[in-house]
Amino acid sequence: MSGPQIHAGPNLAVLVTGGSGASGVAVARALHKAGHNVFTVGSHRDRIEAAAQEAGGVAPLTCDLAKFDDVRQLRNDVTAAAGRVDAVIHLVGGWRGANGIAEQSDEDWDFLHQGAVTTLRNVSRVFFEDIAASGHGRFAIVSSTAVEKPAAGVASYAAAKAAAETWTMAMADGFRKASEADGGGQAAAVVLVVKALVDDAMRRSHPERTFPGATDVEELAAAVVQLFNTPGDELNGTRLRLADQPAQGQYLDLEA
Repeated sequence: MSGPQIHAGPNLAVLVTGGSGASGVAVARALHKAGHNVFTVGSHRDRIEAAAQEAGGVAPLTCDLAKFDDVRQLRNDVTAAAGRVDAVIHLVGGWRGANGIAEQSDEDWDFLHQGAVTTLRNVSRVFFEDIAASGHGRFAIVSSTAVEKPAAGVASYAAAKAAAETWTMAMADGFRKASEADGGGQAAAVVLVVKALVDDAMRRSHPERTFPGATDVEELAAAVVQLFNTPGDELNGTRLRLADQPAQGQYLDLEA
C-alpha cells in the first residue's frame, strides 16, 4: 500500500470483538504491542479472560453483541475506562456449509446472519459516532473470497458475508459525509478479505493439510496494525485482499 506513514501513536482505544478466537488473540496482541489501549470482547467470560491473558496487556470484556442494549452497555464500560473509543476491529462471524442450495437450512442461515450481520449492525450503530469523531477512527471486518465467486454449498455463508460487506461500505459513506461536514476527519471503514484463516494450533491438529491460500492470523494482525499507519482517506471504503499473499502481512491489492 502506498502513502505516507502517519503513525497514529500510542493510546488509541481499540475494541476487538470476537476476541476469544485465534484471530482475536493475534490482533489484540499486535495492537497492544503497537502501543494501543486494547479491549477485547467475547460472549463467554472464562474464554475471553483466557484469551486476553494470552494476548497480554489487554482488557477482557463480556458482551452478547447480538443484543443491542448489551452493546450500548459495552460502550459505557469502554468509555468509562478509556474515555473514548477510536476503533473497532470486528472479528465476529462463523461458518456453515451444505451440499447445495436445497440443503441451506434455516438454522444455518439464522446462525450466520446473527454472527455476520446482526452483531455488525449493533456494534456499528453504537460506535459509529465515536469512530467518526476520532482523529484516527477505524472500523474493520473480515470477509471472504467466497463473496467474489459464491458456490452453491456456501450460499448462506457467502450471502451473509456479502451483506456484511455492503453494510461496512455504507459505513464508509457515512464516515465520508461526516468528514465533509466537519472539514476533514480521518475515520475509515475497511473490509479485509481472506480465503480462510489459519493458526499454529490448526496446523498442529491437521499436519496432513497445507491450507493453500489461507491467511495466517499473524498476517491478519499485521494488516490491522497497518490500518492505523495509513491515511483514512486512502483506506475508507476499500477491500484489502489478504488472500494468497506472501508473509509479513503485505497487501496483495487494494480494491475500492
